Amino acid sequence: MSLDQGAVLIFIMSFPELVPMASAPPLETSGAVGYAPPPPSYEEAMNAGPQYPQGAPVCPPPGYSKAPQAPYPTQGYTQLYTPPPPGPPVTTPVVSVQTVYVQPGASFGELPVQVCCPHCAQSVLTRLEYNSGTMAWLTCAGLFIFGCIYGCCLIPFCVDCLKDVTHRCPNCTSVLGVYKRL
Repeated sequence: MSLDQGAVLIFIMSFPELVPMASAPPLETSGAVGYAPPPPSYEEAMNAGPQYPQGAPVCPPPGYSKAPQAPYPTQGYTQLYTPPPPGPPVTTPVVSVQTVYVQPGASFGELPVQVCCPHCAQSVLTRLEYNSGTMAWLTCAGLFIFGCIYGCCLIPFCVDCLKDVTHRCPNCTSVLGVYKRL
């Protein structure tokens, strides 16, 4: 950059209000260039008058003339089905139907299961009972060995997630399944 260009640059930076800035051309309000004029308003369109003369007959377009059609021919009635000759009545054998419910092997876990009770034949959601099992006893023994002597080793007997689960029918209270933790 030469010395003259540097001086001009310093002058422009020092006095920006003296330097004319480029601006956009003025906005034309008569209409945009390259676009069609806007449609007339509703009032202008209604006051323009009818576009077709009043009372003039409207002719159908050529090629749409309606030709007279002949009536459909009548057909005679013929019986397609002949009834069977009278004779001894035909009896159908009586069939007794026995419904057998085959349920897939229900996997009993720690949540209630929808099963069909084999004792009362009802579709039920099982009722859960929690019993202390092997997992609760082993956890109690492990806590006792690690020094929880003063009653803390009995905590596993109060926690349901360490106990075995017995699934019972809520209608007839029969045992449907057992889930053992260990």
